[in-house]
Amino acid sequence: MTMPGTDLRKAAQDMPMNSLGFRKPPAQTRVVVAMSGGVDSSVVAAMLASQGYDVIGVTLQLYDHGAALAKKGACCAGQDIHDARRVAERVGFPHYVLDYENKFRESVIEEFADAYLAGATPVPCIRCNERVKFRDLLQTARELDADCMATGHYIRRLDGPERAELHMAADVARDQSYFLFSTTQEQLDFLRFPLGGLASKAETRALAAQYGLAVADKPDSQDICFVPDGNYASVIEKLRPGAADPGEIVDMDGNVLGQHRGVIHYTIGQRRGLGIGGLGDPLYVVRLDPETRRVIVGPKQALATKTVPVTEVNWLGDMPFSGEIAIQARIRSTRPPRPAILRVTGPGRAEVELLAPEEGVSPGQACVFYATEGTRVLGGGWIAHRRGG
Repeated sequence: MTMPGTDLRKAAQDMPMNSLGFRKPPAQTRVVVAMSGGVDSSVVAAMLASQGYDVIGVTLQLYDHGAALAKKGACCAGQDIHDARRVAERVGFPHYVLDYENKFRESVIEEFADAYLAGATPVPCIRCNERVKFRDLLQTARELDADCMATGHYIRRLDGPERAELHMAADVARDQSYFLFSTTQEQLDFLRFPLGGLASKAETRALAAQYGLAVADKPDSQDICFVPDGNYASVIEKLRPGAADPGEIVDMDGNVLGQHRGVIHYTIGQRRGLGIGGLGDPLYVVRLDPETRRVIVGPKQALATKTVPVTEVNWLGDMPFSGEIAIQARIRSTRPPRPAILRVTGPGRAEVELLAPEEGVSPGQACVFYATEGTRVLGGGWIAHRRGG
């Protein structure tokens, strides 16, 4: 005699896998879609709803509505919340707006300001994914009894022989793996990225038009959402009064070449706007010293770096995080991965030796690890200040 529970388990095993990787009908598969109001996440929501999934749209209000309404190209506020709501109404699924302003300020904006004051060049979009969208919002999705959470990121989640794997997007020009290196294995098991396999952004916009979405031609968001017109310094000055105190511009031997208007106005590798012309060979910012309020400049070759210390490493590889591991490393979102050796120096810490020197390696940026062959993301860490500077 066959037990009823056995029959149910066998029926589930015999059922074909749906497109999100679950052995049950789409109508019985609940998916929370993180909707920023842009075309990408709107297409994800419409696509999954059209496939019969039980879709719930959630949009996060991350910062002040009034400021956002006056800023084009932002996300997660003002017009974008309105656009996400319109998509949900047109397609026909529930949509909620969650007020995460305090969490966003505490988890992202405050650290952004502190990092700049410490002479680093932070990437707040990564922290937002790590600390808000893939932590707090993901927990909300679980509380809504969702089977998974989907986003509009251009990255792929593939089922590997050992576990779910993170891979670069099919469209290299749109790949967002640099910004998602801190996604943990537990988060990756719950996340889905339906756009990762598309050939181009044009394909996404064509789908938006096909679904009749008003955001089909909406421009992509630009810069950091809470920084009006890309003026980082003005935001930091408001958050940290006195942050723009002037100081000296010195060469690598400590000779004073001029005065600056605040360390927060400068970044590693900067050449223009230093106000110290007429010195012969061009000079670049090679280091920032917030404690002495000094901007250190030098020749272009002084920017070349082969050894990159990283902290807060998130490891997604199958092999243990120990010893030496051959990888491809990406130190800027705009640069391709380059051959490197990863040397583990402690829990969550490592040194990355670049086989060819790179210029403009900046503390506060991410160093993302990739497999030597293929498209797999092995994790990454945050670039730390080098010893002795």
